[in-house]
Amino acid sequence: MGIFDRFKSNRQMQDKAKDMSDAAERKVNERTGDKYENQVDEAQQRIEGQLGMDRDRPEQP
Repeated sequence: MGIFDRFKSNRQMQDKAKDMSDAAERKVNERTGDKYENQVDEAQQRIEGQLGMDRDRPEQP
């Protein structure tokens, strides 16, 4: 079992990672004056998807 498998199965870690991802998105948008808001959002979604944290997927028990 790799580190990402453990991450995907740990709900607390995923919630914390989502909070951190949102904070990073806000900070980047704040610093760039929302100039790259769409690109930042797309990058955030792509990264979260690769980590198995898709926000559009229903919550798993």
